[in-house]
Amino acid sequence: MATPELTKIISAIDETSPTSNGFSLENEGESEDGRYVSEELYWAEYYERGDFSYEWNNGYLEEKPVGDYAQYQLYLWFCALLKDFLHVNPIARMIGLEMGFRMKLPKKVTIRKPDLGVVLNSNAAPLGDRDRSYKGIFDLCIESISDSTRKMMEHDTVTKKLEYAAAGVTEYYILDEQGRETAFYRLSSQGVYTLIPPQNGVIRSTVLPGFQWRVADLYSLPEPPQLIEDQVYRAFASPYFRAERVRAEEERVRAEEERARAEEERVRAEEANGRAQQLETKLLREQRRAEQYAAQLKALGIELDKFE
Repeated sequence: MATPELTKIISAIDETSPTSNGFSLENEGESEDGRYVSEELYWAEYYERGDFSYEWNNGYLEEKPVGDYAQYQLYLWFCALLKDFLHVNPIARMIGLEMGFRMKLPKKVTIRKPDLGVVLNSNAAPLGDRDRSYKGIFDLCIESISDSTRKMMEHDTVTKKLEYAAAGVTEYYILDEQGRETAFYRLSSQGVYTLIPPQNGVIRSTVLPGFQWRVADLYSLPEPPQLIEDQVYRAFASPYFRAERVRAEEERVRAEEERARAEEERVRAEEANGRAQQLETKLLREQRRAEQYAAQLKALGIELDKFE
């Protein structure tokens, strides 16, 4: 039997439960993929839901799939490469963290949350420090796809590809750690995506001039020591690692110079000591010679004191 104190606690929990916010505890932990909700309700109740991540497609909730570790490793490598590029070339801002943007298309309205988005500093709609959604159209969208279901894969490879092109997203990258659906698209003058042709296996962005990567490296995931020695990445990859290596090299050079200076000082000290010993030897020799001359003169009866 519940005590009066326990009854009060249960009542307090019931009063703070989210039953009046458009969903109830009965739905908690269950996906609402495919449910029809208004755009207003989506922004109010589903955009920042913690249990599931939803996009909104013309009135219907679409659940974003959960990735696996291998997919995350590829995404993280590419994200780090892009972050390094923008650190060296601060021409844009990149954002993930489930930030969505609204696309008003000819026949529908959708709200998408790309896994990674890039907004150029020159974009007419700047990305603010406190923005929780982006009010413009991303210049570059990146999706890291999951193969959990064919339907979810088609969201990125077909549906979103058509939507991003229609909205004017200049470049669209699809990352697939299994390599089957990996593709890099650029918007043509006709408003459709065309594949970015690799040059010697290297993809080069036009949205971010100078940003480039070798397609094969998406699967081998080279580490910073390899990247900074690679001509494809040398200009921008791993600036912090490179700076540490430069500092270490500078310290090594300074240490070598200090050792060289110490050696020079030691050699000079030895030379000075040698010269001092030579001078002392010379003085002793001359002193003995003078004593010998004095003895000889004395033997002849000549006293040097008389000449002083």
